[in-house]
Amino acid sequence: MTTKVPTGCLFTHIIRGSGKEITYENAGVDCAYVGALSSGFCNWQIDFTYANTENKTYRTSRGRMHPECKIDPMRNNAPQTLPRYGKACAHLYVNGVRRVSQCHHITK
Repeated sequence: MTTKVPTGCLFTHIIRGSGKEITYENAGVDCAYVGALSSGFCNWQIDFTYANTENKTYRTSRGRMHPECKIDPMRNNAPQTLPRYGKACAHLYVNGVRRVSQCHHITK
């Protein structure tokens, strides 16, 4: 699937922890150069999802929708212990449309 993020911008998803324990999780947009000159992302939201090894989503942490425009939207998620292995993903929505996602596999 092709998604568009302004030139000079990257969507990042950071997870720290061990095994199924997540001690830190953050996702956001970093822009530089031409991307930093844009008006930003308006009506944005960042959600976190968690899926098992069969790719079935079992948990979603919805972020609130931010009506303002921001060049560097960012969200932290609370530490947690996942009930199963699989993957953890972060999704950026703009005007209700998913623009980009990034996932990490959670394994032994």
